[in-house]
Amino acid sequence: MIRLGHGAIAAALAVLILAASGAARADTTSAAPRKHHFQAQSMGTVVDLTIWTGDGGLAASAARAVFDEFRRLDQLMSSWVPTSDVSRINAAAGRKAVPVSDEVLRVIQLAQTVSRESGGAFDITIGAYRGLWKFDEDLDGSIPDAKAVAARRRLTGWRGVRVDPRRKTVKLKRKGMAITLGGIAKGYAVDRAAAILRDRGLHDFIVQAGGDLYVSGSKGGQKWRVGIRDPRGARDATFALTEIQNRTFSTSGDYERGFVKDGVRYHHILDPRTGRPASRSRSVTVMATDALTADAWSTALFVLGAERGLALLKKHPELQAVFVDQKNQIHLSAGLSLVEGDDIRKQLKAGLDRVILLLKRPTDGP
Repeated sequence: MIRLGHGAIAAALAVLILAASGAARADTTSAAPRKHHFQAQSMGTVVDLTIWTGDGGLAASAARAVFDEFRRLDQLMSSWVPTSDVSRINAAAGRKAVPVSDEVLRVIQLAQTVSRESGGAFDITIGAYRGLWKFDEDLDGSIPDAKAVAARRRLTGWRGVRVDPRRKTVKLKRKGMAITLGGIAKGYAVDRAAAILRDRGLHDFIVQAGGDLYVSGSKGGQKWRVGIRDPRGARDATFALTEIQNRTFSTSGDYERGFVKDGVRYHHILDPRTGRPASRSRSVTVMATDALTADAWSTALFVLGAERGLALLKKHPELQAVFVDQKNQIHLSAGLSLVEGDDIRKQLKAGLDRVILLLKRPTDGP
């Protein structure tokens, strides 16, 4: 399943709260290593960059390069940019194959792999529902007619995306089909940002774009701590903490874009197999070595739900996941352990490597 719309990308599905917050603005006169914080709007979301270094000038120039890269990729992969590769593919649906860049080809190929392995729970052809479900700036609390949903569903299906790696082309099988990379492009952009920072000699940083986050190195020798947002809590509330290094978090959640009507939550993460909001999860956080992979899988696992998702993860030991299911229960994949207790300071001192420290039970609600 893919998140709809440029503004829906902005929702980012599950923003990870940086536990090591309060970062200062870059100060080019400082020689002592410390946090330098930068922020910009790109790809329809807020991009946050925290760098630990004593060279404020280097941090500032690197941040500019990162934000430029986000803007470049947005022009290449957004369905809201008429000249993007994605828009050109959609415009030619049912007619011809479209030459695309190496980067777009790579992202679509990974999307197709996740679609196949998840049984269609992740599907970039969900772009066909754009304008039917209104979870973006057009949010009005309306629920589309079942017949209209069924009509759009006939225009979806990941098998209708024809990728030719040799010719570097992509073709949509039927007229009216449309793809969106809203559930995967930010992950690729985060990976590119991490590469840019490392190429400039920076190795201690956090890059966050909506719900996609990459953590590199440490801050003064201490691992970065990140929190998982409480799906029904306040916007800045977290229910759990962990420590990660040289890995990524990606969270898909049902709380950013949507509404509750007659006790039912309608949100922007659609199940491509039904054309309706997925209902088996409240949030899913995936940990992986790269953000591109984590971004796609967090959405697929959200749609599948904990039972089927955990079974599928047994085939992917390189991934770890934290589920909050539709009944507000927490589920962890193999490789992670849940720790709870009153003495949080003691737990923090002991370290949180592959440990999810439960601060409180997730808030309940529709």
